[in-house]
Amino acid sequence: MLFSRRIEHCQVCGTAVNYQIPGDDNRERAVCPACHHIHYVNPLNVVGTLPVWEDKVLLCRRNIEPRKGFWTLPAGFMELGETTEEGAARETDEEAGARIEMEGLYCVLNVVTAGQVHLFYRARLLDTTFSPGPETIEARLFSQDEIPWSELAFRTVKMTLDRYFSDRERGQFGVYCADIR
Repeated sequence: MLFSRRIEHCQVCGTAVNYQIPGDDNRERAVCPACHHIHYVNPLNVVGTLPVWEDKVLLCRRNIEPRKGFWTLPAGFMELGETTEEGAARETDEEAGARIEMEGLYCVLNVVTAGQVHLFYRARLLDTTFSPGPETIEARLFSQDEIPWSELAFRTVKMTLDRYFSDRERGQFGVYCADIR
């Protein structure tokens, strides 16, 4: 089942839209019958980090739905006017209050059914002082064997952590891309 952000009214003039395939397109779109504006709904970018201190990774326990109370990497929706890296750093600060140094793009995960693309950056924690924001119950460091695997919020987090620990064991990090349907 494909996730849908269905548009009901024109964002330009407020008229109820019709769904149809425009003449120069191949997909059904919300088209305004009054002003003829075509509305495109595209995937959202979720940006975050995989913050590391020595042999531990930083996880945040979510204080918001979906998956409130479950653990995640610090991440959230990218904002207009920022790069993916800037957004990932902002989300890490907002959710964990963690000071980091970015170490490069690590995972690109296409979450097709949710209409999202998740981008995680590896990051080095500059210290172990955290000040979680309102979206986070607690921020905590975990070694690989301490991670609450059954309490991870999202498949993207599990995939990123699995890949990270595998790469760390090999001593080589690349950029990982995968599709989740």
